[in-house]
This record gives sequence, C-alpha cells and structure tokens, in this order.
Amino acid sequence: MNKSPKRRYIGGFDGLRTLGVIGVIMYHLNPTLFSGGYLGVPIFFLISGYLITDHFFNTVDAGGEFSLGGFYVNRIKRLYPGLLFVLLASGAYIVLFLKDLLYHLDQIFVTNVLNVYNWWQIFNGQSYFERFANNESPFTHLWTLSIEGQFYIVWPILLLLFIKFGVRKSRIFWFAMIVSIASAILMALLYQPGVDPSRVYYGTDTRLFSILLGCGLAIVWPAEKLKHGVMKSDKIKLNIVGLLSFALMIFMIFTVKDSSPFLYRGGMFIFSVVTCIFIGVVAHPDAVWNKVLSNKLFHYVGSRSYGLYLYQFPVMIFFESKFKDIANHPILYPVIEVVIIFLVTEFSYRFVERPLSHAKWSDVKHFFTSSSAMSRILAIIIAAICITGGYGVVKATTAPKPKANDSQLAQQIKKNTQTNSKRKQKAIDNLKKNKNDSEGLYSAANTAKYKKLAKSHPVNKDFEKYGLSQVDLQRLRDVKMTGVGDSVMADGLNNFNKLFDENNVVIDAAVSRQLDQSIDILQKYKDQGALAPNVLIGLGTNGPFSSEQLDQVMHLVGPKTHVFWINTFVPSRPWEKSVNELLANSTKKYKNLSIIDWNGYAQGHKDWFYDDNVHPNPDGSMYYSSFVAKEILKDLKK
Repeated sequence: MNKSPKRRYIGGFDGLRTLGVIGVIMYHLNPTLFSGGYLGVPIFFLISGYLITDHFFNTVDAGGEFSLGGFYVNRIKRLYPGLLFVLLASGAYIVLFLKDLLYHLDQIFVTNVLNVYNWWQIFNGQSYFERFANNESPFTHLWTLSIEGQFYIVWPILLLLFIKFGVRKSRIFWFAMIVSIASAILMALLYQPGVDPSRVYYGTDTRLFSILLGCGLAIVWPAEKLKHGVMKSDKIKLNIVGLLSFALMIFMIFTVKDSSPFLYRGGMFIFSVVTCIFIGVVAHPDAVWNKVLSNKLFHYVGSRSYGLYLYQFPVMIFFESKFKDIANHPILYPVIEVVIIFLVTEFSYRFVERPLSHAKWSDVKHFFTSSSAMSRILAIIIAAICITGGYGVVKATTAPKPKANDSQLAQQIKKNTQTNSKRKQKAIDNLKKNKNDSEGLYSAANTAKYKKLAKSHPVNKDFEKYGLSQVDLQRLRDVKMTGVGDSVMADGLNNFNKLFDENNVVIDAAVSRQLDQSIDILQKYKDQGALAPNVLIGLGTNGPFSSEQLDQVMHLVGPKTHVFWINTFVPSRPWEKSVNELLANSTKKYKNLSIIDWNGYAQGHKDWFYDDNVHPNPDGSMYYSSFVAKEILKDLKK
C-alpha cells in the first residue's frame, strides 16, 4: 500500500465531474443545446492529472514510499469492474438483439482491457463525429479511458525515475508544460479543415496536454499545502479569478462546436488552461467555489460520474436502434434515455463497481454464495450478463463482416467520392472559363433543341420512371452548378454525375460534414472562380446550424447566385425540425434561396432508406437525385 498522509477531500471536484459528465451526455443527446459539451472530457483529464500527481508528491514529500504495484492494483480495482461490466453487458445485448455489431467485438474488448482502444479506433478509421455511414458503435466514447489508462501506467513510472535521479520539481513542472504545449501544437498541425478530425480527437499524442496541465498544477499548487487564512483581498482575487474562469468555461461549453477549426488550433488548449485555473481555485480551502460546487446532488452525480460516462453511449445506441423517430419526440426520448442511464449506472455502482473496488476474493465469493434471496437473484443476473457477453466476445472472433445496409452504404459512399474526385478538376477548369448562367434553358430555341435531342440521342433513360422526362434530362446537361453536401449527398453522387454534364457541375460531398466546414469550401471555389451561378447545398444531417451561419453562406455566394438548399430528412436526430424551420423561414429573407423539400417528399417511404432511415438506398437514391433535379429545373423555369 502507498504510505501517505490523509488527504483533504475536495468536494468541489464532484461538482466539476458533474459538469463534465452532464456536458458530455447532453452533447451526445442534443448538440444544439450543448454544442461544446464534449469539453467535459478535458475536465476529467485535468482532474485525473492533478489528483494522481498530487497524491504522488503528497506521499513522497511526507517521507513515504510510493508503491507502484499498490497504485496499479487500486486503479484496476477502481476502473476495471465498471469497464468490464459495460463491455460484457453491451456484448450480451449485442448477442441477443444486434448481431451485426458482433464484428470486431473481440478486438474492441481486448484493446479496451489493454488501454489502447483509442489507437485501434484511429487505425481502423473509426469516426467520432459521423454516426451514419458505418454501424454505430456503443463503445465509441471509451477512447478516453484508454488515454487515462496509458497515463496511469506511464506517468507514475516517470515520476519515480525523476525522483530516483534527483530531478527537481521545477524541472518536472517544465517537462510537463513543454510536452503539453508540444501536444497542443501537434493537434494544430495535424488538423486539416474539411477532413474528419477524429485522428486528432482520439490521439494520445494530441490530447495529452489536458492531463499534463493538471499534473503541472499539482506540482505548483499542491492541495495539502493550500491553507486557510489568506488575506481578505487575496480571497476576493481568488474568487474573482474563479468566477471569470468558470464563466469562460461555460461560454465555451455552449458555443464551441466540435467541427470548429478554432477548437483544434488552440481552442481546446485554451479551454484546458482556463479549466486548470478554475481547478486551482476550487482546490483552495478559502475559495467560495469549493462550497458552491459541493452539495449532495453534485456529490451523488460526481461519485457516479465514471459509471454515467461508461453507460451513456450504449444506452443511447441501443435505445435509438429500437426507437428511430427521435425527431418526433425531441424531449420525451432524451428524458427516457437519461433515466435509463442513471438506473443502469446506479445498478452498476451498487452491485458491481463499489463492491469490487474494495473487495477481496473472499468477498466476491460470499456475494455469489450468499443465502440472501436478493443476493442470489443479483448474482444470477450479473453472471448471466457476463456469460452472455463473454460468449459474444468469443463469437466475434469468427463473426463475418456485417451484411447490414450501413456497410453497403459506407462502400457506396467511398466508391462515389473516389470516382467524383477524378472528374471534379475538369469541371472546375471548365467553370473558370465559362460560367454562363442557366436562364437560356427555357428559351424557345433551347426547348426545340432539347426536344430534338430527346428523340435522336436520349440520355439516362433509367431516370424517366422517377418523374424526369427526356426533355428534362437533356436540359439538365446544360445546368451549371456547384454543390456542397454531407454523406447524404455523397450517397447520391453517382446519380448526380449521371444527370449533370461533368463539364458543368462540381459536387463536393463528404461524410460527417457540417455547415461551418462548407463555408471554407465555398470560399475556396469562389476564390478559384469556380462558383457556378447555381449552388446546391445538402447539409444538416450531422448537426444543426445557426441563422448567422446561413447568412454567411448567402452573403458569400452573393445575391446573383441561385442557392438550392435540400432540407434534412433525419428522423433519428432531434435537430431535424429546427434545421428545416430555419431553412423555410430564410426564404423570406433571401429571394435567391430555394428550399428543396426532400423531407416532405420522403415522408412515408421507409423502403427508400437504409436501416438508419437517413441515407437513401439504391432505389431511394434514384428518387432523391431525380427529385432534386426536378426541383432545380422547376425553379429555373420561374
């Protein structure tokens, strides 16, 4: 055991943990309300770095011996019961109800146990931000535990080596700060605008700065050496610093989106520094903030924050796999999910995590052999879950790649984007030379030409049964357009490339794209002189956007450019209605904005979609692309 003096319990950290876990849960449930709720993760990292480092030096400075083995045993007993239970319980559910998710379950289990799951996610191309193109995973969020696990393994060893070789605390502090800053710089360098940022989001190397800032704080601001009795003026300054740092934390949690370039180019580092300052204030016994964040509710949530974090994503994924009409119940369903998360967490806390965190083998054996009826029932339930989940892990070793529609969708999007990238540059070059608008499409001369071509050289006949006449199909070949969209548009790329002439249309669509990323893309095409007189936008699937962002797009393209905006059909997400209402209302402000009502057209046609009920399947894609094309022609005729 580690021989260290008794440590002061800082109740305010429970409040910080509550803020962190509630922020993350709300972000996953509804990023409209908590667009920066994911910043709860750096809060956990900072607290971990502070407490572990403070505990180490509290022991060493008191003349005690820090037991590395004892530390590892305590960490395992504290973290692994919950981790193993969430993996096995989720595995049991997958075996019984979602067999398509069995694929790679064995690798997910092993990499989580070995604390390298975040790197497995990176090397396997797992996205944190796109939950449609691939099968949704109930384990996506566990990357944070692997980073913390790696920290728990390496940092105490480094500290022991520093102490052994007589390295002064000041140098250890600067070592932590230099590596922290290097980590933040690496995040900024590896980040690429318009590209899924999951690599920099998951990477230990690019997320280490939060933990190390907490470590540095523990060295210069040790909890046990912060005493009562500071001067009144210093106390006021301390509380003002706490107020300002807390206000900035809350502001960023509500405003900084996960796709913002600012986040990866210093924003997350700034948030970590501000939170580090606030943690230092909370840790001081004379600051009011420790009392503000210490109460029974925060203690309850904070003490269960680990379990709440563990079970939130499995509950959401499993619930939403059965109830896909989230957009129709934007309040009821999230409330139900939160209730389930708390119930599952409480069960795990009472009967798995807390008993095993201090238990010896004899205690575990007694629990399963107790004569109490309740204990026997609980033992049977837990054993059944573990056995079924374990069977799932073993079964996963031979599980074939899922044949679910989502996998077919991912392959289709990949194929479409690869083909499209080869033809895009040719269209860009052509648009630079010739950007004549499409007003002449409905002139008498052109109409006669299209009718003649419809008879002599018909094109794309397979689209005729989807409501496009041969004259329409000929007319589309002369439409000049620049398109920007997300994975739904990427799913329809192949059809759009058939309908429009490759010399006249540039379509830039990618998985997980949101509106703020697309503003830079549109600006790039405008700067290149490749912004066509017609702009097609298909965004809103992956998250909401503000009226200010929409204004930005409209001002960028200018009043002479006709913007066709495809509204969203995403019934499994709470922002569907708000996005579509914003688009509809914006047509009153911008006369050059036309909304293509894909949502209304798709209602009642579940057979058009993959299992996610968001992306059109091959037949649905024909309806999607044909409907968009018809609406474009209809508006151009006006």
